[in-house]
Amino acid sequence: MALSYNKISKHPKIFLRLLGVTKEEFDILVNKLELQWRQKVINKYRRPGRNYKLSIEQMLMMLLLYYRTYSTQMQIGFMFGIDDSRVCRIIKTLEPLVSKIVAVKKNRELYYEETEQLIDVTEQVIERPSKKQKHYFSGKKRRHTLKTEIRVISDGRIANTSKSYKGKVHDFKIHKEADPIPIGTRVYADSGYQGINKRTKNARIPIKKSKKKPLIYWQKVYNKIVARRRIKVENVLAEVKNFRILSHRYRNKRMGYNLKFNIIGGIVNLKNGLFNQQLAY
Repeated sequence: MALSYNKISKHPKIFLRLLGVTKEEFDILVNKLELQWRQKVINKYRRPGRNYKLSIEQMLMMLLLYYRTYSTQMQIGFMFGIDDSRVCRIIKTLEPLVSKIVAVKKNRELYYEETEQLIDVTEQVIERPSKKQKHYFSGKKRRHTLKTEIRVISDGRIANTSKSYKGKVHDFKIHKEADPIPIGTRVYADSGYQGINKRTKNARIPIKKSKKKPLIYWQKVYNKIVARRRIKVENVLAEVKNFRILSHRYRNKRMGYNLKFNIIGGIVNLKNGLFNQQLAY
């Protein structure tokens, strides 16, 4: 029997574990998605064939279940009583619409309460490319990966995400090609951002030790302070990777990776109560 919204909504814990959002958060997404679905899908030319069998709630459940569990489309289609090819078409149709609602939008305006940014680069293992394998090979992971920079402000909201880069690209090079940091913003980053002080005066990174020059007491204290400030970005990344499509080996086409990352980043903002109402249509 196909998964039903009415049945699963009666079990809040199961609802959260399966879809990664609560029923209240899911209802917010459905209300904003319904109007866009009518405008973009129902009113356009219909090619010959079967109509959409599922409701808006079931299609959104399918998308979130795919992100949360990263099961095969054949398995998800079996849960909803449709074939895997239709699952693929529904996901491709929904993603651009959902991105207009929750995806992280690049906002270059800096508010007073946003004078602090925590930045970090996360990388995800991908399938071995058929071409240019050396460009995707990460020396840190010892695998083929994709890298993305994420910027979090002091209240825990994801303010910006970069485009995806090949695993061989250095973290600091990704930062230099991303949007510039606003003047006067304090930046906290890890030791992979050596040289950021030349670009941003208020940047704080840990002090690295060497064999000949071990860290003294005040340097260790300074590193602890930096680590406490930037732990929030690590916690946000952990919430992003609760959606297994961004933590397991990525099997989809790389050209759609950044769209999925931005959608999940917006869902994390919604879960933390930091959903930007200006993103609503």
